[in-house]
Amino acid sequence: MATSDRSFGLFFFSLFFVVIIPTLHAHIAEYDDYWRQREAEAKEHFNKAYNPNPEEVTQHFNHHVARNLMGFNSTRRSLRGKRRTGPCQATNPIDQCWRCDPNWHRNRKRLADCSLGFGRGTIGGKNGRYYIVTDPSDNDMVNPKPGTLRHAVIQKRPLWIIFARSMIIKLNQELIMTSDKTIDARGANVHVAYGAGITIQFARNIIIHGLHIHDIVQGSGGMIRDSVDHYGFRTKSDGDGVSLFGATNIWLDHLSMYNCYDGLIDAIQGSTAITISNCHFTNHNEVMLFGASDSYSEDQKMQITVAFTHFGKGLVQRMPRCRWGFIHVVNNDYTHWLMYAIGGSSHPTIISQGNRFVAPPNAAAKEVTKRDYAPPEVWKNWSWRSEGDLMVNGAFFTQSGDPRASRRFLGNFMMSAKPGQMVSLLTRYSGSLDCVRRRPC
Repeated sequence: MATSDRSFGLFFFSLFFVVIIPTLHAHIAEYDDYWRQREAEAKEHFNKAYNPNPEEVTQHFNHHVARNLMGFNSTRRSLRGKRRTGPCQATNPIDQCWRCDPNWHRNRKRLADCSLGFGRGTIGGKNGRYYIVTDPSDNDMVNPKPGTLRHAVIQKRPLWIIFARSMIIKLNQELIMTSDKTIDARGANVHVAYGAGITIQFARNIIIHGLHIHDIVQGSGGMIRDSVDHYGFRTKSDGDGVSLFGATNIWLDHLSMYNCYDGLIDAIQGSTAITISNCHFTNHNEVMLFGASDSYSEDQKMQITVAFTHFGKGLVQRMPRCRWGFIHVVNNDYTHWLMYAIGGSSHPTIISQGNRFVAPPNAAAKEVTKRDYAPPEVWKNWSWRSEGDLMVNGAFFTQSGDPRASRRFLGNFMMSAKPGQMVSLLTRYSGSLDCVRRRPC
């Protein structure tokens, strides 16, 4: 090899090395002992959080939904046309757990007992003190000011984080959270917007509830504190609304999200035991990505529930797009997409139950599902099952895999009524809620 060729090769390798390492380590430019320890702990929690019998989780979820629907069959007419008046209108089992309490503001931590699906048991900061965010600023990445959201989420102890008033928080760089935290925006109108997004990396047991997250941009990177006793150099962030990387026991509930630079929610690289519920998504292209690489087989242990969520106007694709893993998509309302709703590669198991799929007018985009990077003779063995889904305006779901798979996942908790017909009720209050003290939320 000529000298010039060797020089070019070394240059190319160095460039490749510089580019690929931050990708593998998700923007950690200085992968020191602190981050190695967090990664090791995250892998341990990942293996503990994985459920070898995911059908038990889907059965538990469907049982709660069935019981909830039995109580609402006699009251549906009284709910029509009403939104904030009359008796408590919690219309799904997660909301029924806490929303009818007029003293929810005094009993905030009751929320921690309400998660369902694969994120069930996530308690966030239930065992910690309250932390009140009083300052929306985000000016010092290395020494965050007390009273700011950045100062709250880097504390080592469990915390239940609330807000003194309504505010717009413009993050200068990605917000890196530590474990055992709840961000609870009830009672205030809180927007994380016009700056960087939220990163949950090698962390566990986190609840994020009630935020508006939108107009998220890439962070430029730099020195950022990620714990009270550690900070380090980060490369440019992706621009996700919420980024989960090696994250376990995560519950994202009642979020209103739109217009982020990359995804609204990404869950990758050893993330599992996650529930995304009661959210409202609008105006975005690539909505959710579960599993970032076809080659990262560890994500076969990824388990995620997406429930009671409204996929609304201006959405294009990835609701979600899945690699590997077991994804339970249940009782969601898909009223808009331009390309497809649910996609994937690397043989994920996708169980779709009781969703409503309203296809767009484009005749070429009626199919709910999209499979990438595999011919039919390969993807025909992937378990993608539709059970009780309501198809509207020509929508159709291409099933594959064992036709008896849905029976196995449903167990003895099949609902007698078509659950897809109940979706508009179950998702009636998706997105961030306008909660008022001393009144049911």
